[in-house]
Amino acid sequence: MVKLNKIYTRTGDAGTTGLVDGSRTSKSAPRMAAIGDVDELNSTIGVARSALGTGPIEAALARIQNDLFDLGADLATPLAEDEAPGAALRIVAGQVARLEREIDALNEGLRPLTSFVLPAGDPGAAALHLARSVARRAERTAVAAAADVAVSPSVLAYLNRLSDYLFVAARVVNQAGAGDVLWVPGAER
Repeated sequence: MVKLNKIYTRTGDAGTTGLVDGSRTSKSAPRMAAIGDVDELNSTIGVARSALGTGPIEAALARIQNDLFDLGADLATPLAEDEAPGAALRIVAGQVARLEREIDALNEGLRPLTSFVLPAGDPGAAALHLARSVARRAERTAVAAAADVAVSPSVLAYLNRLSDYLFVAARVVNQAGAGDVLWVPGAER
């Protein structure tokens, strides 16, 4: 259980922050950029949930937000070569597989794509498209962090699947694809 009695600590005033294992790193480190982008992603998903109201996609997004806190903890915990399974909070293959199952279920009722989809339509769908674009950035920064420090492969897989989930969910919210706003190449020439 997490208990925070005091929000500010002053320990980061010099530009460093603490990791789960107690070590410190620069706030500008690639690992911290990835953690920040995952935090922003979680916030954009919260906005999407607010735009959607209750329902199955909103419930899935609530689970995803919790997963993203797990993912942030995973990124904030240095990966040890000899780490025993379960020794640290890590994203696991089952979380990635759940996203895949949810993508497949949502995708079953969608019209086939005939063009790229513009991030628009229903306000909830637009919010999901915004979250999707932030998910892609979070994935890119997590890949950059993985070039600098060891990162769990499931972190990268989860972020990759999550952007797919958010895209498909946006199409579902856009009247099962009927309300998608399609790109028309060269339409404004």
